[in-house]
Amino acid sequence: MSALVEFAMFPTNQTESKSEFVARVLDIVDRSGLDYQLTPMGTIIEAQSVAEVFRVIEDAYRELEQDCSRIYSAIKIDYRDGPVGRLNKKVSSVEEKLGRKLHS
Repeated sequence: MSALVEFAMFPTNQTESKSEFVARVLDIVDRSGLDYQLTPMGTIIEAQSVAEVFRVIEDAYRELEQDCSRIYSAIKIDYRDGPVGRLNKKVSSVEEKLGRKLHS
């Protein structure tokens, strides 16, 4: 099995700019050792199980709840049979069908 989990997390009761808080979350993601891709609207993590990713998300909640009284998050999950390695293969598959590289 493999899981692709896209999530966004930030406090709603803090400053207008959220990059300081996103950086704290991404530090946790990066230190997890799981493959991930940061996008302008969220982060995609790939793992063998959803539980592995949820542990990272739970750690991120613990980090932000230290000084944030309200935290927003959105989570999308694609869980399926097959090996890990879909993080980049999904984009490559679309580019192959188009016959060209897409802007990233």
